[in-house]
Amino acid sequence: MQSTDNIILHIGVGSFHRAHQAAYLHQLRETGDCAWAIVAGNIRNDTPELIGALATQRGEFTLETVTPFGERRYERIRSIIEVIPFEGTLARLIEVGADSKTRIVSFTVTEAGYYFDASGKLDVSNPDLRSDLENNTRLTIYGAIAAILRERMKRDGAPVTLLSCDNLRNNGARFCAGLLAFLEHRGEATLLSWAMTHAACPGSMVDRITPRPPQDLPKRVASATGWADRAPVTSEGFTQWAIEDNFAAGRPEWERVGVELVSSVHAYEDAKIRILNATHGCLAWAGTLAGLTHIHEDVGVPAIRKLAFDYITDDVIPCLQSADHASPLDLARYRDAVLDRFANPYLPDTNERVAANGFTKVSEFILPTIRERLARGESIRAVARLPVLLLAVLQRWYEGSLPFLYQDQLMPAEKGRAICAASNPLGAFVGERILWQELTGDHRLYRALEAAQEELRLRSNPAQFGTAREFKIPTPKLQ
Repeated sequence: MQSTDNIILHIGVGSFHRAHQAAYLHQLRETGDCAWAIVAGNIRNDTPELIGALATQRGEFTLETVTPFGERRYERIRSIIEVIPFEGTLARLIEVGADSKTRIVSFTVTEAGYYFDASGKLDVSNPDLRSDLENNTRLTIYGAIAAILRERMKRDGAPVTLLSCDNLRNNGARFCAGLLAFLEHRGEATLLSWAMTHAACPGSMVDRITPRPPQDLPKRVASATGWADRAPVTSEGFTQWAIEDNFAAGRPEWERVGVELVSSVHAYEDAKIRILNATHGCLAWAGTLAGLTHIHEDVGVPAIRKLAFDYITDDVIPCLQSADHASPLDLARYRDAVLDRFANPYLPDTNERVAANGFTKVSEFILPTIRERLARGESIRAVARLPVLLLAVLQRWYEGSLPFLYQDQLMPAEKGRAICAASNPLGAFVGERILWQELTGDHRLYRALEAAQEELRLRSNPAQFGTAREFKIPTPKLQ
């Protein structure tokens, strides 16, 4: 590892981290400020080829960015100075995390990787979480961070910032609550007390569309740069990062390269989660039902784009912007920018990837709008269409007619089959607490989804959706 004054240990070496956090720090280092660098590793052995390639390249890789007009730019990112090969004990990861030079431990995990149940508490029935609790393994983010903090405490280590860099709503506060609950479940009172006084958990909002690297990316990179990069990444030109300025042991001067350091990321997070993330799912589910393959194809169908536009305009923006609740963002402009970004044909992202984990998308990205509008006695007509689209995708999956294998970390296959096989699939769907929390079984929710289901079923035809294959919403079964 190269010598540097301050280390950020990042857990979760995927495309998104490299196109986002690593790129921002690289930009800062390019200004001459090299006081900070990244050491990166994983807690699972799920990308051994990538880790091996990055390690061979000493952490360097090429970032390709592409605009909706096809303008491509290539930059070699050099902010990662060490890549830690995976091994089960996470010994090197813990060693770096406990080092006094490491002032920030950041991580990118999926929403399901926080292991929350429908009530927002740790799901201690999860096998991986139980193993970490009972056998002191390091299979989850909590097990890994607890091991790092324990070793840091033994060394009388300095305070540290634990920085979530993902799509989870209220990620800093929720990770902190999950970590403290984890330590409490394990009976580690001393470490829990140390963590409460020595660790900060700021929230953050991160935004940059970063699909899986396409197969032809290495060839493009080699042609443009002359370097046979084995671990390139591609993303859109747009990027945004807002972080709560609450750090326990210092931070890079990220504001010099466009990062927004704010007192609260709630407004930024709300807009991104409800407008971008929820709309992403909407497009993927609708496009899948229309027989399309890529997100940009979905946006190109006027009826599908209108579904997304109406959802944002009719139900989301009124929640985020009101006389007594001003948003720091121009929400209509943000809506239009999001749809234009999704329409980028030079950044093909698949419906298969985005349609996955629908249970998480509904509970995290869509439910907040439904909850808020119902509490205010307002219509949920537009937002109700989104979960109906997901249910239709699940029914296609159940019938074996999806063109890909649908995957959902929060929905066991038997649960999905039970919903689709029920005499009233919509009723079974609305009865899933992991989706709807306190609104489970709510008659207002059911009636709105029922109306949306009928509306979409009547509207869906090949002529309207402009595809050869019918955009089909299954006819509801009657009890």
